[in-house]
Formats: sequence, C-alpha cells, structure tokens
Amino acid sequence: MRTFPRTRLLASALAALTVLGALAGCSRADRTEAATNQGAAGEVRVGFFPNVTHTPALIGVKKNFFAQNLGGTKLTTQTFNAGPSEVNALLGGSLDVAFIGSGPAINAFTKSKGAIQLVSGAVTGGAQLVVKPGITSVDQLKGKTIATPQLANTQDVALKKFLAEKHLTGQVNVTNLDNPKTFDAFKKGEVDGGWLPEPWSSRLVADAGAKVLVDEKSLWPEGRFPTTVAIVRSEFLKQHPDTVRALLKGELHAIDWAKKNPAEAKTVVNGALKELSGSSLSPAVLDRAFSNIELTTDPVPAQFPQLAKDSVTAGVVDKVVDLKGFADFGPLNDVLKAQQLPAVNAPELAK
Repeated sequence: MRTFPRTRLLASALAALTVLGALAGCSRADRTEAATNQGAAGEVRVGFFPNVTHTPALIGVKKNFFAQNLGGTKLTTQTFNAGPSEVNALLGGSLDVAFIGSGPAINAFTKSKGAIQLVSGAVTGGAQLVVKPGITSVDQLKGKTIATPQLANTQDVALKKFLAEKHLTGQVNVTNLDNPKTFDAFKKGEVDGGWLPEPWSSRLVADAGAKVLVDEKSLWPEGRFPTTVAIVRSEFLKQHPDTVRALLKGELHAIDWAKKNPAEAKTVVNGALKELSGSSLSPAVLDRAFSNIELTTDPVPAQFPQLAKDSVTAGVVDKVVDLKGFADFGPLNDVLKAQQLPAVNAPELAK
C-alpha cells in the first residue's frame, strides 16, 4: 500500500478546508444580499399632510405619478396633522415612507437610534408667524398666546427657538392645536396668532385678518430652509431600494409637472385638500400659499446641523444630535442622474 508524506496530507487537507470556507463564505454573502435587497416591495405605505407644503406628495398621489413609477407595488397612503404623530406611525412600523417636517425627521432619526434615513427634499419655505393686526413688534408678543400645529413639530421648534433668541421664553404662551382649530380659535380671539405652515398662515391672513410678523424665510441664509422632506425606514430602504427609487422618481415627476402646469397644479392640490380635510381654499389663499413655497427634491442638507441645534435651543431635546448616518441620497441621486440633474452631496450627513 502506497503511503504519502505527512506534509502532502496536511496540504491537501488545508486546500479542502479553503475551498469549503470559500463556498460557505459565498453562501453567507448570498444570504446577506438576499436579506438586504429583496426586490420591489409588494406594498409601500406613505404618509403626508393635507397641507400645501406637501404639494409633491399630494400631486404624486392624485396624478398617479407615484403609482405609475411603482408598477406592481401597491401604494397605501395615510395623512397626518403634524410630524410627531407621523413619526410614531413610522417607528411603530405602520408606515414605510413619510413626507414630514425637518424637525420631526431629525427626532425620528434620534428616537430610532439611526433606523430612519433622510432620502429627499420636497418643499422649502412656506412658514410664517401671523398675528392680530394690533401686534406690530416682537416685544408685543409678551403675554400673548401663539399656536403651533403640535408639540415638537417643525413650526413649534421654530417658534420656541425664535422666542429663546429674543429672550421671550416663558413670556409667551405657546399652545399646540391642529391647524383647522387654530384658524377657528384665531377668529374667536382665543389665540393671538400662530407659527404655521401653508396654507394655514395664508388662511389666517386672507380669511381672518391676520398680519405677518415674521416670515421664516427671513431667518435663513438665502431664504431657504427645508420645510418638508422625505424619510424612510432604514430596513425598508435596505430591503427595497428599487421601490424607494421609484417613489422618488414619482416625486420628481410630480414637481416637474407642477412647475410646468402651475394653474392645474393648484387645482389638483385644492381638490386633494377638499377630499382629505373637507374644505378647499379660496383662489386668493391658494395663490398666496403657492407663492411662499418652492417645490424641490433638494433637502437643503447644509441647514440640518443648525436645525439640530435649534431643537436644543427650543428645549425639545437636551443635547445636539450627531447626524452622521442620517441621510442616504443614493436612490435620489440615481434618479437625478437619469434626468441629467446635479446630485445632492452631504458628506456630513452620510454614514
């Protein structure tokens, strides 16, 4: 019987183990890839507000831009009054994608410990502090009652930060009301004004006699700040990047269509507001509201570090949030590249 040197046997054994290890590694990689990218989702659940500041989502739904790009993926929608309640739905697993204010978007990232990603912008501008005509200076806010849509929402943070900078914290009563209730309360004299998103700031001005005390645009560089953005559950993004990409493509189509067809866009949005909230807007309110916003997929990422600081100044959180890993603009940039548009770059927000 032939014998083999021990060194040859060891070499053969090591070679066999190497092959087995490589096969096992490939198998694990395949399983990881399958768990990460599972193709198009069977359903995508999207949240947004019945507000003019959510125009890309409203048009995306009503004109079927989302559905056309999603193909066989079912689109399910849900509306909210303000960001914090939408964040709860997102973190509770009943939403996949949310069009939401910048402040609650940051809070969602913080509360979820990084399980939420910012993927796109939607609207900049469109928020004002509107008050009774007799209030003509910031100092006259002392002792007055000012409403915001919800505790810790984007406008609530903006108002409280503004008051803190003016050394008026604790000297102005801040109350949280749904936007329609603020409108009614203002007409009844129960509140003296509100820091509100469109169309509600325009409604108070045009339909209830309010005056603009502060346009939030005046507080930001070049007058641009992210009012509405799109965020996604990180797990959904990993499992269904094609679905997120398709949704963002639909958003871009909605924005392009609205810019090319402004009159029809207003009509579509007004019809959506009537359907979702039970009331439509007058032509004057609609025109004023649209004149105060910019539709864009640009999330104005350079402003987010300041927004994180604002939440501390406003007393919403105790310390400034580290936004590293907050954004993933990969799907958006794929869509922009296909349309030969410039990419969004925000290394300070990336992983």
